[in-house]
Amino acid sequence: MLEPIFEADFYPCSYGFRPKRRAHDAVAEVRYLATRPRCYEWVVEGDIKACFDEIDHTALLGRVRSRIGDRRVLALVKAFLKAGILTEDRRLEDTTAGTPQGGILSPLLSNIALTVLDEFVAQLPGGAGSSRLERERRLRRGLPNFRLIRYADDWCLMVKGSRTDAETLKDEITGVLSTMGLRLSPEKTLITHIDEGLDFLGWRIQRHRKRGTSRYYVYVYPSKKAVLAASRKVKTLCRQVAVNQSLDNLLRRLNSALQGWCAYFRAGVSSAVFSYLSSYVWRSVWRWLRRKHPKSTIRDLRREYCGGGWWPATQNRVLFDPEKVTTTRYRYRGSVIASPWPTTEETIHAA
Repeated sequence: MLEPIFEADFYPCSYGFRPKRRAHDAVAEVRYLATRPRCYEWVVEGDIKACFDEIDHTALLGRVRSRIGDRRVLALVKAFLKAGILTEDRRLEDTTAGTPQGGILSPLLSNIALTVLDEFVAQLPGGAGSSRLERERRLRRGLPNFRLIRYADDWCLMVKGSRTDAETLKDEITGVLSTMGLRLSPEKTLITHIDEGLDFLGWRIQRHRKRGTSRYYVYVYPSKKAVLAASRKVKTLCRQVAVNQSLDNLLRRLNSALQGWCAYFRAGVSSAVFSYLSSYVWRSVWRWLRRKHPKSTIRDLRREYCGGGWWPATQNRVLFDPEKVTTTRYRYRGSVIASPWPTTEETIHAA
């Protein structure tokens, strides 16, 4: 009931926990703004300290109350916030701040709280709320323009100006977030140029020269942190599945993890990463097989588990090969993402 009401107020720059929006849209927006002729080249990479744990209840309920007049609904929202947390030693701790992670209302409430940031940047001179003519006029005067892209508490601010403009706005954002009880992490909130690259939602977004040419393009590919996380996951699974279990059980768990990871990262320049991951997975499974049969030869293992070839398989499944996943370019949708709810005109027409 609450979602359609607040969706009417949310800004297009917000992509997290919203219907018909996804992380790929946020990443595509960053790439779109960084490419020519837009050239938003300076980026403030924002990191909010313990965002879900520190949202001020009074300020958050004030924003909810500005749109909801039913006291019964307001009491229910407050009850969700004050429900408490059951700790590992089965003690109930009171919650005086933050939205309980895992709570059904938490995604929506966090977006309501962080809308203060969306509003601030959009209403700035040169922000998303400015007209195209106004933004062009500002550029002729040497003034900066700004665009915000936010996915839940992960956000980056694109600046078409100088590093000084980005630093000034970073300080202003610190004050805006403090109204909701939130703080920026000084160590993790960085100001970078698009040529240096930034990590956002698991992706590395960076502009560099295309091989064999003198032209520069903005590329999107899996970040080193994401690749290391996938490698650690494979390594952990190969340790969790004991050698006294079947290869089929190991392949089932590996395939599930790899298919999900590759489905997310196929919408980018990921072929080289998929090739590396394919080699890493193959070596990890072969090490597992060698531990399972320490006295068997390579030829015996190939005959028993690979059908005489080199790629592990069982009667039920084959080891998923990331290298065979085809990559694609995610289509930029911008602000034309359709609302899941019909407009007033559509409702009247249907009636």
